[in-house]
Amino acid sequence: MSDSQFSKGVMSVNISGIRKLFEAAGPNAINLGIGQPDFDTPANIKAAAIKAINEGFTGYTQGLGIPELRTALCDKFKRDNHFEVKPDQVMVTSGASEALYITASALINPGDEVLIPNPGFLAYKSIVNLLSGKDVSFKMQEDLTPDVNDILEKITPKTKAVIINSPGNPTGAVSSKEDIKALAEIATDKNITLISDEVYEYFIYEGEHVSPAQFTDNVVTVNAFSKSYSMTGWRIGYLAAKGPYVGEILKVHQYLQACASSIGQKAAYEAVTGPQDSVVTMKNEFRKRRDFLVNRLNDMGINCVMPKGAFYAFPEVANCDEAAANLLKNDVVITPGTAFGDNGKDHIRISYASSMENITKALEIMEKVL
Repeated sequence: MSDSQFSKGVMSVNISGIRKLFEAAGPNAINLGIGQPDFDTPANIKAAAIKAINEGFTGYTQGLGIPELRTALCDKFKRDNHFEVKPDQVMVTSGASEALYITASALINPGDEVLIPNPGFLAYKSIVNLLSGKDVSFKMQEDLTPDVNDILEKITPKTKAVIINSPGNPTGAVSSKEDIKALAEIATDKNITLISDEVYEYFIYEGEHVSPAQFTDNVVTVNAFSKSYSMTGWRIGYLAAKGPYVGEILKVHQYLQACASSIGQKAAYEAVTGPQDSVVTMKNEFRKRRDFLVNRLNDMGINCVMPKGAFYAFPEVANCDEAAANLLKNDVVITPGTAFGDNGKDHIRISYASSMENITKALEIMEKVL
């Protein structure tokens, strides 16, 4: 079969650079490449899922998600993010990945421009390309947060949306309130949509998390339970937006997914309404690992900005693809910065969502290899 049999969109993207190395690793490799907390899902959340199964809650749900979960998420947005939405302005999805894709699908026409961070999470560019849009990358400041002036300069009549991500993947950078407010004002003034990926919001070590939905209605807020509650395999995410956004996004969701997992939604309800001790425990542990990792890297002569959030470090390493390949041969998995855009070419991403023992061993190998 020739390449012409496939869509231009699918031929324009590659297999994920993160997943490729993750799946190529040997059974004894130390994996610092994937963004997955090394904590088990909290017992109370698992118990809620088991209860749902035993009670036969295994059928389809409403497309938007079960009402009690959407109501609980409204309470969460008001309490933690300082903006208000109604339950019919919230949708439960199969992970943040689906939320991002269906939001983009509802917005992008062929040829529309979408501004994305560079370096930034690799799915952003691929989603835009799959939908036959045009990705336009914007620069980062010295602290690795988005350059608001560069974003403003790159907006054209063809710009449909801007994707932002704070705390950021792969950098761990946390945007300031002033910058988030400025981006919200740009979205309002230019009548474009901000897609705000906030999946790491609870893992901030310095600074504060600021949602642009405080300042503009031209925003779709995307989040998930995957990172905050160590539920990556449950595939439960959500989005929220005012105005007509959710009604239009629902059309895509219904044909792509119908609804998120009924069992997962019951577990998510327990996560958001139950004890939050596990989130605090993970955050404190990640902070310890971050401090150890970054200080050790700098002591080795590898320059690394101290990330303020998430669970990634983004040190400067020349020839990052070669470095990643050499580390993989020595059973250490990291992700080359090129996976996140050409501005990441002199960096590698290290996930410290792994044990201190693994991080220590990996650093010993890195010191020899790099």
